[in-house]
Amino acid sequence: MMAVFLVSTTKDHDTVGPLLSSNKMYLNPKMRHMQVVSGVLVAMLFLTVYMIMSSKCLNGLQHLAAHMGASTFQRSSKETNSQQLANPKERHEEAKGQLVYSLKNQVRGHHNTENTGGESLEHEVARREVERVSDELKMYVHAKLMQIKKLASDPILVKEVNNILEISADIHKKLKSEQSRLANTVDGAGEWRKLENLQLTDLVQRRLEFLQNPSDCDKAKQILCKLVVTECGYGCQLHHVTFCLIMAYATQRTLILKSEGWRYAPKGWESVFLPISKTCRFKSDMAASQWGPNSTMDNSQVIELPQVGKLSWRPHFLPPAIPEDIADHLTCIHGDPAAWWVGQFVTYVTRPNAMMQKFLNEGKEKLGFTNPIVGVQVRRTDKLISEAKFHSVDEYMHHVVEWYDIYEKKHPGVQRKVYIATDDPGVLHEAKKNYPNYTFVSDNEVSKSADRGSRYTDASLRGIILDVYLLSRCNYLVCTFSSNVCRAAYELMQSLQGDASECCKSLDHTYSFEDDHLHSFIAVEDHQSQREGEISFNAGDTIRLTDNQWDVYCQGTNVKTGKSGLFPSYKTVKKIERVKMITYSEVPDS
Repeated sequence: MMAVFLVSTTKDHDTVGPLLSSNKMYLNPKMRHMQVVSGVLVAMLFLTVYMIMSSKCLNGLQHLAAHMGASTFQRSSKETNSQQLANPKERHEEAKGQLVYSLKNQVRGHHNTENTGGESLEHEVARREVERVSDELKMYVHAKLMQIKKLASDPILVKEVNNILEISADIHKKLKSEQSRLANTVDGAGEWRKLENLQLTDLVQRRLEFLQNPSDCDKAKQILCKLVVTECGYGCQLHHVTFCLIMAYATQRTLILKSEGWRYAPKGWESVFLPISKTCRFKSDMAASQWGPNSTMDNSQVIELPQVGKLSWRPHFLPPAIPEDIADHLTCIHGDPAAWWVGQFVTYVTRPNAMMQKFLNEGKEKLGFTNPIVGVQVRRTDKLISEAKFHSVDEYMHHVVEWYDIYEKKHPGVQRKVYIATDDPGVLHEAKKNYPNYTFVSDNEVSKSADRGSRYTDASLRGIILDVYLLSRCNYLVCTFSSNVCRAAYELMQSLQGDASECCKSLDHTYSFEDDHLHSFIAVEDHQSQREGEISFNAGDTIRLTDNQWDVYCQGTNVKTGKSGLFPSYKTVKKIERVKMITYSEVPDS
């Protein structure tokens, strides 16, 4: 109701020009004022009711889920394209299955979410949907009010809009505080979720240890991965090694990493991290076949991988896919299963060796890094040329301030600390000058070493590893997902902190391991285009993401119709790709 009131006079969701230039609006300034204010008051009322009803919504959604028939997630995009949903009833059932699905077909007793002693899958998915939709409502109201403010000429109207922005923001912070309490404090749900995360993390790490250390390396099938000399930075190369280990896991091949001569450290990966394998090493006389469409059935002992972006054939088991055997359990305890899954591999390949661990411990103590603290990664220098847009310090700090405002409702008097990781030494000075009530933790020597002229040095490598290490241990993270460093820190947070899917704000992209275009959404209700540039869809349709507008609308393509345009994301849920992978039965569940 609120959304229709605000934009009912315009056909373009990106502009409120007709709303402000309408003759009716200017017939009477007082009437114009009251119309706008009344509309936003409706939004505020909606937020208040939403906050009061949050727990009731969970019960209602659980009741709805109990009456849903057995349905499962689709296994792959290929299957999605081939599946024909004959009628509206089938489409609605498919959509419901993406939101909450039956657990009748459990896989391996340890992963039975009904036996974990915590919340049900239906409860957890419904709770996260309440949080997500309330955030989208807040983004929509804020975006529209800012458009009205920008175009308004009446100072009284501008003042009233500012007042409504402030009050509605405070209501939303109260709502977020109560949602956090519901998720983490009530009935010990937060501790249960952390414990489940630790157990599942332990299982995956033991599987990787088993895979990477065969008793007879000469007989083990292997995947060869090389750290090539390119302009690709540390974060990019870290994700290349991560990609190689994911490929190794899915094909049950031991990863052999050739890293001697690495541009960052000529002695290789093991100069800072633990060996990828303790029993298998790269040999100069290795004969390897090249990865191709038939490689999953290739009997060659060694297969060599290209860089992740140069695959001639992309296997369906790469992220955002997650293994089917742990999918039920993981989806229950985590809001971003794909990030958690990738985080397991980043965790394994970045286990610090003794010297690096000593450096990290000393660096943390020297900087005075203690929790609670918010991490901010500001990407500048050469990245602005082709990879990322400029974002001011104020844009980052807006979300820092918001997080502390919410946190302080339950922890009054908290010291507001911010850890800054950046390749621009000027960022720290600007932050200290403009935000004197905040304590900033940073090392400008690390920032200077990130300059292109000194980037590929031992000091620079240690500095960036320290940055990722500390960012991943922050309570909240503000960065840009166009940055590999930002994504790596977010991925590591997932195995370290449990469900940290809501502990990061990206100023540009949504999270993706490789490419935003690989993410898809499933419509949970029908939608008819209301304005130019928007697409229609039916419940059950798959929509492939192109870009996020951060105002309730995303850019995407309806796979069934082939039409591209804007779509309201609150009428969809993110599709979770569940793929059959090796289950490593040799490794016990506990």
